[in-house]
Amino acid sequence: MSLTSLVNHATDKKYFQTLQDYINFCKNYLQFIEKGLQARIVSQNENHYQFYQYRDDGFYNITRPVNTLLMYEEAIFEDASVKFWQVLTQLRERDKQLPNDQLRQVLVRTIYTIQQSIGAVLDALPSGKSNQARKINGDLFERLIRLIISELDVDCVTGTAQVPIKDDKGEFLFNMSYQHDLLISKEDQLKIIGSVKTSSKDRIDKIFVDKFLYNKLTATNLPHIAIFLNDVQRKKTKQLNKYGINSTFLSGHFKAYTIRLNPLDGVYYCDIRPNMISDSLLSEHIQTIDYFFYDDLWCLLSRHGQSLEEVEIEEGEAEDRQ
Repeated sequence: MSLTSLVNHATDKKYFQTLQDYINFCKNYLQFIEKGLQARIVSQNENHYQFYQYRDDGFYNITRPVNTLLMYEEAIFEDASVKFWQVLTQLRERDKQLPNDQLRQVLVRTIYTIQQSIGAVLDALPSGKSNQARKINGDLFERLIRLIISELDVDCVTGTAQVPIKDDKGEFLFNMSYQHDLLISKEDQLKIIGSVKTSSKDRIDKIFVDKFLYNKLTATNLPHIAIFLNDVQRKKTKQLNKYGINSTFLSGHFKAYTIRLNPLDGVYYCDIRPNMISDSLLSEHIQTIDYFFYDDLWCLLSRHGQSLEEVEIEEGEAEDRQ
Protein backbone atom coordinates (compact mmCIF):
# COMPACT_ATOMS: atom_id res chain seq x y z
CA MET A 1 0.00 0.00 0.00
CA SER A 2 1.10 3.59 -0.60
CA LEU A 3 1.49 5.99 2.33
CA THR A 4 -1.58 7.89 1.15
CA SER A 5 -3.63 4.67 1.20
CA LEU A 6 -2.29 3.80 4.66
CA VAL A 7 -3.21 7.25 6.00
CA ASN A 8 -6.73 7.03 4.52
CA HIS A 9 -7.09 3.60 6.12
CA ALA A 10 -5.80 4.66 9.54
CA THR A 11 -8.05 7.72 9.76
CA ASP A 12 -11.22 5.66 9.30
CA LYS A 13 -11.85 3.59 12.42
CA LYS A 14 -14.42 1.39 10.67
CA TYR A 15 -11.50 -0.56 9.18
CA PHE A 16 -10.39 -1.73 12.64
CA GLN A 17 -13.14 -4.05 13.85
CA THR A 18 -11.16 -7.23 14.54
CA LEU A 19 -7.68 -8.17 15.69
CA GLN A 20 -6.96 -9.48 12.21
CA ASP A 21 -7.79 -6.02 10.82
CA TYR A 22 -5.07 -4.56 13.04
CA ILE A 23 -2.58 -7.25 12.05
CA ASN A 24 -3.25 -6.81 8.34
CA PHE A 25 -2.75 -3.05 8.58
CA CYS A 26 0.51 -3.55 10.46
CA LYS A 27 1.79 -5.95 7.80
CA ASN A 28 1.07 -3.38 5.09
CA TYR A 29 2.88 -0.63 6.99
CA LEU A 30 5.94 -2.75 7.74
CA GLN A 31 6.10 -3.63 4.06
CA PHE A 32 5.86 0.05 3.13
CA ILE A 33 8.70 1.24 5.39
CA GLU A 34 11.13 -1.30 3.93
CA LYS A 35 11.55 0.95 0.88
CA GLY A 36 9.17 3.88 1.28
CA LEU A 37 11.01 6.10 3.77
CA GLN A 38 13.16 9.15 3.16
CA ALA A 39 15.37 8.22 6.14
CA ARG A 40 15.63 6.46 9.49
CA ILE A 41 16.99 8.84 12.12
CA VAL A 42 18.75 7.40 15.16
CA SER A 43 18.03 9.03 18.54
CA GLN A 44 21.10 10.81 19.88
CA ASN A 45 20.60 9.98 23.56
CA GLU A 46 19.01 6.51 23.45
CA ASN A 47 20.28 4.87 20.29
CA HIS A 48 17.76 2.01 20.17
CA TYR A 49 15.07 4.57 19.31
CA GLN A 50 14.58 5.64 15.72
CA PHE A 51 12.42 8.18 13.90
CA TYR A 52 11.06 7.54 10.44
CA GLN A 53 11.10 10.44 7.98
CA TYR A 54 8.63 10.32 5.13
CA ARG A 55 9.05 11.64 1.61
CA ASP A 56 6.86 14.28 -0.01
CA ASP A 57 3.82 11.98 0.20
CA GLY A 58 4.05 12.43 3.98
CA PHE A 59 5.13 16.10 3.91
CA TYR A 60 8.66 15.01 4.96
CA ASN A 61 7.24 14.58 8.46
CA ILE A 62 9.27 12.86 11.17
CA THR A 63 7.43 10.27 13.24
CA ARG A 64 7.24 9.60 16.93
CA PRO A 65 10.19 7.65 18.43
CA VAL A 66 10.09 3.93 17.68
CA ASN A 67 11.84 1.45 19.98
CA THR A 68 13.74 -0.90 17.65
CA LEU A 69 14.08 -3.43 20.48
CA LEU A 70 10.28 -3.84 20.38
CA MET A 71 9.26 -2.94 16.82
CA TYR A 72 9.23 -5.98 14.55
CA GLU A 73 10.61 -5.85 11.03
CA GLU A 74 8.42 -7.11 8.18
CA ALA A 75 10.34 -10.38 7.83
CA ILE A 76 9.75 -11.32 11.47
CA PHE A 77 6.23 -10.01 11.99
CA GLU A 78 4.56 -12.71 9.88
CA ASP A 79 5.83 -15.45 12.19
CA ALA A 80 5.31 -13.32 15.30
CA SER A 81 1.64 -12.72 14.45
CA VAL A 82 1.09 -16.49 14.26
CA LYS A 83 2.68 -16.92 17.69
CA PHE A 84 0.58 -14.01 18.96
CA TRP A 85 -2.61 -15.93 18.12
CA GLN A 86 -1.07 -18.98 19.80
CA VAL A 87 -0.49 -17.01 23.01
CA LEU A 88 -4.08 -15.76 23.05
CA THR A 89 -5.46 -19.25 22.45
CA GLN A 90 -3.42 -20.70 25.29
CA LEU A 91 -4.36 -17.87 27.64
CA ARG A 92 -8.03 -18.42 26.79
CA GLU A 93 -7.65 -22.14 27.49
CA ARG A 94 -5.26 -21.65 30.39
CA ASP A 95 -6.82 -24.48 32.39
CA LYS A 96 -5.40 -26.82 29.72
CA GLN A 97 -2.05 -25.24 28.92
CA LEU A 98 -0.39 -22.00 29.93
CA PRO A 99 1.65 -20.27 27.22
CA ASN A 100 5.41 -20.56 27.52
CA ASP A 101 7.09 -17.63 29.28
CA GLN A 102 9.31 -17.26 26.22
CA LEU A 103 6.23 -16.06 24.33
CA ARG A 104 5.74 -13.10 26.68
CA GLN A 105 7.90 -10.91 24.47
CA VAL A 106 5.89 -11.93 21.42
CA LEU A 107 2.79 -10.58 23.15
CA VAL A 108 4.48 -7.31 24.16
CA ARG A 109 6.22 -6.72 20.84
CA THR A 110 3.20 -7.56 18.70
CA ILE A 111 0.95 -5.13 20.57
CA TYR A 112 3.67 -2.47 20.38
CA THR A 113 4.36 -3.02 16.68
CA ILE A 114 0.68 -2.92 15.74
CA GLN A 115 -0.03 0.28 17.65
CA GLN A 116 3.15 2.07 16.65
CA SER A 117 2.37 1.29 13.01
CA ILE A 118 -0.93 3.14 13.41
CA GLY A 119 0.65 6.05 15.27
CA ALA A 120 3.50 6.39 12.79
CA VAL A 121 1.10 6.44 9.83
CA LEU A 122 -0.95 9.16 11.50
CA ASP A 123 2.27 11.16 11.90
CA ALA A 124 2.16 11.55 8.11
CA LEU A 125 -0.87 13.84 8.40
CA PRO A 126 -0.22 17.58 7.92
CA SER A 127 0.60 19.50 11.11
CA GLY A 128 -2.85 21.08 11.24
CA LYS A 129 -4.39 17.66 11.83
CA SER A 130 -2.18 16.61 14.75
CA ASN A 131 -5.04 16.77 17.27
CA GLN A 132 -7.16 14.55 15.05
CA ALA A 133 -4.26 12.11 14.77
CA ARG A 134 -3.82 11.91 18.56
CA LYS A 135 -7.54 11.26 19.09
CA ILE A 136 -7.71 8.50 16.47
CA ASN A 137 -4.51 6.89 17.73
CA GLY A 138 -5.79 6.81 21.30
CA ASP A 139 -9.21 5.46 20.31
CA LEU A 140 -7.67 2.67 18.23
CA PHE A 141 -5.32 1.66 21.07
CA GLU A 142 -8.27 1.41 23.46
CA ARG A 143 -10.12 -0.74 20.92
CA LEU A 144 -7.07 -2.95 20.37
CA ILE A 145 -6.76 -3.73 24.07
CA ARG A 146 -10.50 -4.44 24.37
CA LEU A 147 -10.36 -6.80 21.39
CA ILE A 148 -7.45 -8.71 22.95
CA ILE A 149 -9.27 -9.06 26.28
CA SER A 150 -12.46 -10.16 24.52
CA GLU A 151 -10.45 -12.73 22.54
CA LEU A 152 -9.71 -14.37 25.91
CA ASP A 153 -13.47 -14.92 26.44
CA VAL A 154 -13.55 -12.19 29.08
CA ASP A 155 -16.45 -9.73 29.02
CA CYS A 156 -14.96 -6.33 28.28
CA VAL A 157 -16.64 -3.20 26.94
CA THR A 158 -16.17 0.53 26.92
CA GLY A 159 -19.05 2.58 28.16
CA THR A 160 -20.70 4.63 30.82
CA ALA A 161 -21.33 3.16 34.26
CA GLN A 162 -24.35 4.59 36.05
CA VAL A 163 -23.01 4.57 39.59
CA PRO A 164 -25.66 4.50 42.37
CA ILE A 165 -25.14 7.19 45.02
CA LYS A 166 -26.61 6.36 48.43
CA ASP A 167 -26.98 8.24 51.71
CA ASP A 168 -25.47 7.21 55.04
CA LYS A 169 -28.38 4.83 55.63
CA GLY A 170 -27.82 3.02 52.34
CA GLU A 171 -30.85 4.57 50.68
CA PHE A 172 -30.54 5.20 46.91
CA LEU A 173 -30.43 8.88 45.98
CA PHE A 174 -29.47 9.09 42.28
CA ASN A 175 -27.09 7.75 39.62
CA MET A 176 -23.83 9.39 38.62
CA SER A 177 -22.34 8.71 35.17
CA TYR A 178 -18.73 7.56 34.83
CA GLN A 179 -17.12 7.02 31.41
CA HIS A 180 -14.45 4.29 31.32
CA ASP A 181 -12.19 2.79 28.63
CA LEU A 182 -12.47 -0.74 30.08
CA LEU A 183 -15.34 -2.24 32.02
CA ILE A 184 -14.43 -5.87 32.67
CA SER A 185 -17.04 -8.16 34.18
CA LYS A 186 -17.60 -11.80 35.08
CA GLU A 187 -20.61 -13.70 36.40
CA ASP A 188 -22.88 -10.63 36.72
CA GLN A 189 -20.27 -8.62 38.57
CA LEU A 190 -18.19 -5.66 37.45
CA LYS A 191 -14.67 -6.77 38.32
CA ILE A 192 -12.19 -4.26 36.87
CA ILE A 193 -12.24 -0.67 35.64
CA GLY A 194 -9.41 0.30 33.33
CA SER A 195 -7.86 3.24 31.51
CA VAL A 196 -6.03 2.69 28.22
CA LYS A 197 -3.85 5.52 26.94
CA THR A 198 -0.97 5.74 24.50
CA SER A 199 0.93 7.82 27.10
CA SER A 200 0.48 8.85 30.73
CA LYS A 201 1.33 12.46 29.83
CA ASP A 202 -1.34 14.83 31.21
CA ARG A 203 -3.48 11.84 32.23
CA ILE A 204 -1.90 10.16 35.24
CA ASP A 205 -3.54 12.49 37.80
CA LYS A 206 -7.05 11.78 36.53
CA ILE A 207 -6.58 7.99 36.64
CA PHE A 208 -5.62 8.00 40.31
CA VAL A 209 -8.40 10.45 41.19
CA ASP A 210 -10.96 8.38 39.26
CA LYS A 211 -10.20 5.36 41.42
CA PHE A 212 -10.40 7.40 44.61
CA LEU A 213 -13.70 9.04 43.70
CA TYR A 214 -15.35 5.92 42.30
CA ASN A 215 -14.58 3.79 45.33
CA LYS A 216 -15.41 6.60 47.76
CA LEU A 217 -18.76 7.29 46.13
CA THR A 218 -19.73 3.62 45.86
CA ALA A 219 -18.18 2.44 49.15
CA THR A 220 -16.41 -0.32 47.21
CA ASN A 221 -12.80 -1.31 46.58
CA LEU A 222 -13.17 -2.07 42.88
CA PRO A 223 -9.78 -2.61 41.16
CA HIS A 224 -8.62 0.12 38.79
CA ILE A 225 -5.82 -0.49 36.29
CA ALA A 226 -4.01 1.57 33.66
CA ILE A 227 -2.44 0.40 30.39
CA PHE A 228 -0.01 2.62 28.50
CA LEU A 229 1.86 2.12 25.26
CA ASN A 230 4.92 4.17 26.16
CA ASP A 231 6.10 7.39 27.75
CA VAL A 232 8.58 8.88 25.31
CA GLN A 233 8.42 11.78 22.89
CA ARG A 234 10.69 13.36 20.33
CA LYS A 235 12.97 16.24 21.32
CA LYS A 236 15.27 18.31 19.19
CA THR A 237 18.93 18.43 20.22
CA LYS A 238 21.33 21.35 19.96
CA GLN A 239 22.78 19.76 16.83
CA LEU A 240 21.01 20.78 13.62
CA ASN A 241 18.53 18.15 12.37
CA LYS A 242 19.44 15.79 15.20
CA TYR A 243 16.83 14.30 17.51
CA GLY A 244 16.66 12.55 20.84
CA ILE A 245 13.90 11.42 23.17
CA ASN A 246 12.35 12.76 26.36
CA SER A 247 10.46 10.79 28.98
CA THR A 248 6.92 12.01 29.61
CA PHE A 249 6.45 9.95 32.78
CA LEU A 250 5.95 12.03 35.95
CA SER A 251 7.53 9.77 38.54
CA GLY A 252 7.03 12.25 41.39
CA HIS A 253 3.29 12.49 40.72
CA PHE A 254 2.99 8.71 40.41
CA LYS A 255 4.79 8.10 43.72
CA ALA A 256 2.87 10.78 45.59
CA TYR A 257 -0.53 9.50 44.45
CA THR A 258 0.46 5.90 45.13
CA ILE A 259 1.57 6.65 48.69
CA ARG A 260 -0.82 9.40 49.77
CA LEU A 261 -3.99 8.84 47.73
CA ASN A 262 -4.39 5.23 46.66
CA PRO A 263 -2.28 2.79 44.64
CA LEU A 264 -3.67 1.54 41.36
CA ASP A 265 -4.23 -2.21 41.11
CA GLY A 266 -1.98 -2.56 38.09
CA VAL A 267 -0.05 -0.28 35.74
CA TYR A 268 1.30 -1.78 32.52
CA TYR A 269 3.50 -0.62 29.64
CA CYS A 270 4.59 -2.05 26.33
CA ASP A 271 7.68 0.17 26.28
CA ILE A 272 8.67 0.42 29.93
CA ARG A 273 11.14 3.12 31.01
CA PRO A 274 14.40 2.16 32.80
CA ASN A 275 13.49 3.96 36.05
CA MET A 276 10.31 1.89 36.27
CA ILE A 277 12.60 -1.11 36.69
CA SER A 278 15.42 0.39 38.76
CA ASP A 279 13.29 2.38 41.24
CA SER A 280 12.00 0.07 43.98
CA LEU A 281 8.65 1.84 44.45
CA LEU A 282 7.95 2.16 40.74
CA SER A 283 8.93 -1.44 40.01
CA GLU A 284 6.52 -2.63 42.70
CA HIS A 285 3.58 -0.97 40.93
CA ILE A 286 4.51 -0.94 37.23
CA GLN A 287 5.02 -3.96 34.96
CA THR A 288 5.24 -4.77 31.29
CA ILE A 289 1.90 -5.52 29.65
CA ASP A 290 2.44 -9.30 29.54
CA TYR A 291 1.98 -9.43 33.32
CA PHE A 292 -1.58 -8.21 32.91
CA PHE A 293 -2.56 -10.87 30.38
CA TYR A 294 -0.57 -13.73 31.90
CA ASP A 295 -1.28 -13.15 35.59
CA ASP A 296 -3.06 -10.07 36.94
CA LEU A 297 -6.20 -10.16 34.78
CA TRP A 298 -7.11 -13.59 36.11
CA CYS A 299 -6.21 -12.70 39.69
CA LEU A 300 -8.40 -9.59 39.62
CA LEU A 301 -11.28 -11.51 38.02
CA SER A 302 -11.22 -13.91 40.98
CA ARG A 303 -11.86 -11.10 43.46
CA HIS A 304 -15.32 -10.04 44.61
CA GLY A 305 -16.73 -7.34 42.35
CA GLN A 306 -19.69 -4.99 42.19
CA SER A 307 -23.08 -6.39 41.25
CA LEU A 308 -24.22 -5.42 37.76
CA GLU A 309 -27.71 -5.09 39.24
CA GLU A 310 -26.41 -1.97 40.97
CA VAL A 311 -24.24 -0.63 38.16
CA GLU A 312 -26.04 -0.01 34.89
CA ILE A 313 -23.57 -0.06 32.00
CA GLU A 314 -24.33 1.70 28.74
CA GLU A 315 -21.98 0.12 26.23
CA GLY A 316 -20.35 2.01 23.37
CA GLU A 317 -17.50 4.35 22.52
CA ALA A 318 -17.95 7.99 23.50
CA GLU A 319 -18.90 9.24 20.02
CA ASP A 320 -21.50 6.45 19.70
CA ARG A 321 -23.41 7.77 22.72
CA GLN A 322 -23.46 11.46 21.77
